[in-house]
Amino acid sequence: MDPKETPLPTRRQVLQVAGGVAAASALSGIKIPAVHAAGSEEIHVALVGCGGRGTGAAAQAMSTSKQGPIKLTAMADAFQDRLNNSYNGLSKDPTVGPQVEVPEERRFIGWDAYKHAMDSLKPGDIVILTTPPAFRWVHFTYAIQKGLNVFMEKPVTVDGPTSRRMIKLAEDATAKNLKVGVGLMSRHSKAMAEIHDRVSNGEIGDIILMRGYRIHPPAADSERTPNMDPNMSDLDFQVRHFHAFLWASGGNFSDFYIHHIDHLSWMKNGWPVKAQAVGGRHYKTDPAGVPFVDQNFDAYAVEYTFADGSKFYFEGRHMPGTLGIYSSHIHGTKGSGTVAAANDVGFPSSLYKSQIMSPANLTWQSKDTSNPYQNEWDTLIENIRKDKPYNEVKRGVEASLATSMGRAAAHTGQEITFDELLNSDHEFAPGLDSLTKDSPAPIKQDEKGFYPRPMPGQKGKREY
Repeated sequence: MDPKETPLPTRRQVLQVAGGVAAASALSGIKIPAVHAAGSEEIHVALVGCGGRGTGAAAQAMSTSKQGPIKLTAMADAFQDRLNNSYNGLSKDPTVGPQVEVPEERRFIGWDAYKHAMDSLKPGDIVILTTPPAFRWVHFTYAIQKGLNVFMEKPVTVDGPTSRRMIKLAEDATAKNLKVGVGLMSRHSKAMAEIHDRVSNGEIGDIILMRGYRIHPPAADSERTPNMDPNMSDLDFQVRHFHAFLWASGGNFSDFYIHHIDHLSWMKNGWPVKAQAVGGRHYKTDPAGVPFVDQNFDAYAVEYTFADGSKFYFEGRHMPGTLGIYSSHIHGTKGSGTVAAANDVGFPSSLYKSQIMSPANLTWQSKDTSNPYQNEWDTLIENIRKDKPYNEVKRGVEASLATSMGRAAAHTGQEITFDELLNSDHEFAPGLDSLTKDSPAPIKQDEKGFYPRPMPGQKGKREY
């Protein structure tokens, strides 16, 4: 359909509770019965995407066994070595190993492996989606068709078209009575929930400024040298090193920075409406002199603006030898606070009676130290077993959009609004639902071996 013929949603519409859908999707269909509601029936889990995050999520899923029996029964990945490493680690773990029952015939490899893993489950079971974010909508679509509950990693989208697609899929999942969790664990931190309530109740007055920092040496393939393996296709190279490529992950900005952007927006009880930013590449080669070919900047600084005019400044940097800061803070008219003392969700959260965050000015400090990663799984399983409505996808899309807005502002050198990004027609990698191992990679190298990189001011509001 021509987008000019049908008005696209505004930010206000996205933030409203979904309802009154005019046309029923073919995916909506019949609701899935609450097969695990009694709490005693065994839940089977399939892991799709066997990297570190997926392996950790599977272990946390198995750690909910106090609520009822649960087992990992299928695994899928595009790469054999990653599936092997994940399986070996989980099956040999003394805590969750006994719950891992994945014989070789249920260890699936290839670009369609996700389908085989989900086919092995029954409606009402759970699939964990932890592949690179570009594939989230593809795998979520199939999970809904199979009637499966879902846990998906963040970010859930990296551009406007996939965001609109995921919002509709979220409605389809709810219509089928499916429960869906999203890996934005800050929302499941009890310490952050308490500081959110205190700030919302006015303990530091009106929020006028927020700050977030993730500054540390390069990590997780955020900088990539060329593919040196003659046996590895360019598609395999890009998927294996997805942090380096915007189409696959939104780059290190979307994949790494989303947690601070999400939980500080939570403190504000809203999403920023626009962003302007700066960023750049400083390191062109690795220590051996081999050029970096990735699409990331080395440093980012974003000014987010909320509807009331208040600001949120975020700084990200991946450079060796520089000052390390990894925390988030809020400032109000009557005081200030630290939301994450360290990392994405580090304890404790705290409030102060002035803008000087010193022990002498401390008015409150969180005491809860429960694991937010486990909390989110405990909540998902509880809602599955008790058959309570539960779907975090829409909020996950909003957090992904707010994050992508800052990334796009830095990469284009333009001011980007939430509405513009949501309604954008630029999809980084269309057609991923028909991808095969022989498909061409979504982006190609130039004659010098470099992939297209953001050039602020030169491509309008396109990132490359």
